[in-house]
Amino acid sequence: MAIDRVELFEMCREGKTVREMARHFGVTPGRISQVRKELNLSVAQTVTIEAAHRVVAKGLDVVSQLEDINKKSRRLLDEALKSGDKITALNAIREVRAQLLVQLQIITTLADMRAVSAFQEAVLQAIGEVDPDVRAAIVGRLREIHALRKSTELVQERRMISHGEE
Repeated sequence: MAIDRVELFEMCREGKTVREMARHFGVTPGRISQVRKELNLSVAQTVTIEAAHRVVAKGLDVVSQLEDINKKSRRLLDEALKSGDKITALNAIREVRAQLLVQLQIITTLADMRAVSAFQEAVLQAIGEVDPDVRAAIVGRLREIHALRKSTELVQERRMISHGEE
């Protein structure tokens, strides 16, 4: 079965795994990886495409939880003000303020991640235009570093779990 590159790109944007895409098209995961490489998806862009929906979903989930806490704090503030409970009112104001700061930090972090990703993509594209072999070497090295970092993180997580630090 032929791989529809537009459909493959959309599946990447939706965060589908290589295995899911391979099953969908009736090909091997290696063939999916090869076609993705042919589509010239850089490491930064691929990671962004595959992880963006998870990051956004988690970010939105956190934001919605913060909004819920914010609503409850505002309700508490209103009730405290009506009853003349100034201490509870001040605590509710502090909580609302803290929640707004956390929301701002989340939004800023997401914006920074997008900016860094766009910059990385532009740099790799410019390098690829000058020397595709150098670009391929850089991408390969970044993948090695990423794989090493992931394996190191897994070892650390296992140590923490085995020591009951979770």
